Amino acid sequence: MAPKSKENPKTSNPAIEDLFSSLNKHIKGSHTQRSEFEQVVKVADQVLSILPSDEDAIRCKVVALIEAKKFNDALSVINLFHKLPIDLGFQKAYCLYRLKKFDEAFVSLNGLKRDSKTLLLEAQILNRLGKTDACVDMYQKLSKSKIEWLEVNLVAALIAAGKASQVLKALEGLKIKPTTTYQLAYNTACSLIENNNYADAEQLLLTAKRICQETVTDDKSSDLAYIETDVASIVVQLAYVQQVLGKTQESTSSYVDIIKRNLGDEFTLAVAVNNLVAFKGSKDISDGLRKFDRLKEKDSQNFQLSQALDAKLSQKNKEAIYANRFLLLLHANKMDQARELCAALPGMFPESVVPTLLQAAVLVRENKAAKAEELLGQCAEKFPEKSKHLPATVSTIVALKERAGDNDGASAVLDSAIKWWSNSMTESNKLSVLMPEAAAFKLRHGQEEEASRLYEEIVKNHSSIDALVGLVTTLAHVNVEKAETYEKQLKPLPGLKAVDVDNLEKTSGAKPIEGTAASSSQEEVKKEKAKRKRKPKYPKGFDPANPGPPPDPERWLPRRDRSSYRPKRKDKRAAQIRGSQGAVNKDKQEASTSKSNQAASSKANTAAPSSSKVSKKKSRR
Repeated sequence: MAPKSKENPKTSNPAIEDLFSSLNKHIKGSHTQRSEFEQVVKVADQVLSILPSDEDAIRCKVVALIEAKKFNDALSVINLFHKLPIDLGFQKAYCLYRLKKFDEAFVSLNGLKRDSKTLLLEAQILNRLGKTDACVDMYQKLSKSKIEWLEVNLVAALIAAGKASQVLKALEGLKIKPTTTYQLAYNTACSLIENNNYADAEQLLLTAKRICQETVTDDKSSDLAYIETDVASIVVQLAYVQQVLGKTQESTSSYVDIIKRNLGDEFTLAVAVNNLVAFKGSKDISDGLRKFDRLKEKDSQNFQLSQALDAKLSQKNKEAIYANRFLLLLHANKMDQARELCAALPGMFPESVVPTLLQAAVLVRENKAAKAEELLGQCAEKFPEKSKHLPATVSTIVALKERAGDNDGASAVLDSAIKWWSNSMTESNKLSVLMPEAAAFKLRHGQEEEASRLYEEIVKNHSSIDALVGLVTTLAHVNVEKAETYEKQLKPLPGLKAVDVDNLEKTSGAKPIEGTAASSSQEEVKKEKAKRKRKPKYPKGFDPANPGPPPDPERWLPRRDRSSYRPKRKDKRAAQIRGSQGAVNKDKQEASTSKSNQAASSKANTAAPSSSKVSKKKSRR
């Protein structure tokens, strides 16, 4: 007898069929509405309540939780069913990666099939583990695979590995244009920023912004919020480039708009706040401190970045935020808070020289310049490659020497740093930071020719508007003809085309306009002032038509200072009494014959035998 075929419980049970139909419906709906993932989880639980080990239900639940970004819950479900013969190794590794457990995620990849998605996840894990070279090699192996966003991740990996100069060459090898997507355009612009090519980076960011905004207009999917967040990040990066290029008005308005409207994610807002505070410097310190307070952990009394920001920001970005917060505290003369923050920074950034520089700044504020210089010397011995020519170190040493009156020594430090970076082959060259500072220092101390040479080099290599203004200003003292040549590169100010500068210099100054036009304009001004004048507010019950007698003009003066004041008459009789208690002045009795005097004398005579108690009452009267 042939064995009976086993029935499929999914088809034999109508309730199960309905549940899987509903599950399929919600999965299709999740492509347009992300809230459908919660329904997928609920229906999957209903299936598992009937079929506890159903692979399809388990897999649908895990994927739905991952799509809903509930990685801890997804990992719990995977561990709950780990004894079942269901391959969820990739999902487990991805959840560990998203939970920032990179070592565990890397171990979880062992034994999995080496397909393109596994290799791509491995490359991302290697990037987070700081193994950037291995990450780049992995992406280059995958370059022949048709993987979405591969080129975007490859560019990001090259920048992280310090190989930003290889980005354009890598894209040419893949035969991909940087403007293919706004994500690729953005990452490519970041590589140009690393190479100090700010002008091209600005144009590429403008293109990325346009493509992204067009995507928001055309796309009707559920990822609009994500795309709008990307627009905000592009705007902030563009504002940074414009800030470096000297277009401060555009960059400042972009930062303020992002912060005021609370656009973008936590990372974008943090970068906008930090850059705006750095641009303002010591101006409006209290506002800068309030903006930084938006970035800290809510329950923390001290300044500590929120967990979300701490996870997203790089060490370089976090260090910049803490350092700028410290400088604001220093400018606000909040020395206790500044010392407290400064003491915590070496533990946060043990391989950085910035905490040492901030400690030196505290010592300088406390008039301990010698101790600060000693501390910097120890730091230079500890980090010879990192600290010797870094802009922050150079700036601190120059400030110390300038404070001590050694201007020649300060100038020599700047020249040495510029020479070192000119010969350096590193990707992150700091000449764009050092040269403007050196030019400003030399101009401040009367070295116009050297300052003009530095400004001219900056203009040729970095196309900075601020440097161009500095060059024109400096050359005006040294070489007027050359200054006029560079002045033509400046954008003309609106409304000044019809102004004759030569005639303007000959005038003695502005004069008031005479004639009817002037009188009419003055009348208009008076009318505007009259319109702005507010009606007076009268006390309750007061009738301005019948105000009554005018108030006393001396009503606010003390009573003793008023013209109507008359002091009280003092009783002089008590001062004229001499002799024993109850005695009477005979002269006064003889001088006065009035009834009041007689009454007084009779009272005095009768009061003689009375006690001191009665006498005291009379003297007080």
